[in-house]
Amino acid sequence: MFPNSLLRYFMPKDNTFFPLLERMSDNLIEMAKHLVEAVNKEDAAQRIEIFQAIEDYEHRCDEIPHQVHLQLGKRLFTPFDRSDIHTLVNSLDDVADFIHGSSTRMHLYKLVNMTDPIRDMADLILEATVEVSKAIHELRDLRYLRNIADSCVRINSIENKADDIFDRAVGQLFDYETNAIELIKYKEVLAAMETATDRCEDVADVLESILVKHA
Repeated sequence: MFPNSLLRYFMPKDNTFFPLLERMSDNLIEMAKHLVEAVNKEDAAQRIEIFQAIEDYEHRCDEIPHQVHLQLGKRLFTPFDRSDIHTLVNSLDDVADFIHGSSTRMHLYKLVNMTDPIRDMADLILEATVEVSKAIHELRDLRYLRNIADSCVRINSIENKADDIFDRAVGQLFDYETNAIELIKYKEVLAAMETATDRCEDVADVLESILVKHA
């Protein structure tokens, strides 16, 4: 066995960090599903209910980093580097913050027309969170590093697509939107959504760092 493999063999099974990280990543998928549902709803009242559901999930996500940090202070052994656990859970929390931030802006700015770029961006956020969750669930058994690496590659590809959609959409806003206030509203919403995919890429970066250390 290689040294890292030998260390994992004798390491006690973790029943704390993995469930918390997995719950966090599952919550991200639910938030993203609700976001997709919201941008495809025509009824404004129904949208408000969905935005509230996203906020509820965001509050649940907020609790998890505190639990992880508390456990980091208590545990002698951790499944991988403490600093990586700390960075990973904070990166997941950032994804939740920007999904919530996207929906909050839609609500506060009273967006009526959900444009194709907004719908496309929501779909990409969902795709990215699904890949994030897949990778997080694979962390329990680092023998299958390829699966995590593949998800990281897909997350990076999704983020690139989101960049392209954002750039084209903002360009069209400046070309065709004559109402400056509306331009700012849509640009802010699109920026928050694009940043949500950026934060998914940050999660992928942390995961890739973990892979290098455990290869």
